[in-house]
Amino acid sequence: MNPLQDLGYEPDDMTVTISELLVATADGHDHAIESAVPEVLRLLRDKMSMDVVFVSEFVDGRRVFRHVETTPGGNVIAEGGSDPLEESWCQRVVDGRLPQYIENAATFPGTAGEVGKYPFPIGTHISAPIVLKGGEVYGTLCAFSFAPLDKPNPADLKKLQYTAQLTAQKIDRQRASP
Repeated sequence: MNPLQDLGYEPDDMTVTISELLVATADGHDHAIESAVPEVLRLLRDKMSMDVVFVSEFVDGRRVFRHVETTPGGNVIAEGGSDPLEESWCQRVVDGRLPQYIENAATFPGTAGEVGKYPFPIGTHISAPIVLKGGEVYGTLCAFSFAPLDKPNPADLKKLQYTAQLTAQKIDRQRASP
């Protein structure tokens, strides 16, 4: 029997699966880490019914997209792309100007006037800071749908936060290894 099942987790439980993917590569090389990230993002996107999930890094005043997972045909941002950090919702979430969970960006007071400025629609938006051991904000783990979700699930924020914490731990381990 699986010890996780003894604790009440089913093998297909998303949190357990994400944890297993990220922990399994904890002592691996960059290649193992890099191969686990797309699978984790795909799992988040599917289970949360989002169109885009990405990991961003804050570098020299810019938000850089390090990993991006989209629905087929939903390629609206690209890995390696960047934009000014201060103009990003990611920065506003990190500094508290926006909440981490926005059910409908088109009607939320802090984002309603900005939704039309993007070349793609944003419905439900969820973002969790990736905070490293020393308190440095690496970036964010974000997910959004093109239309507001029919059945929004605020518990998805906890999943994203948990995954952001695991991601921070992996980054810390990767930076500490020679």
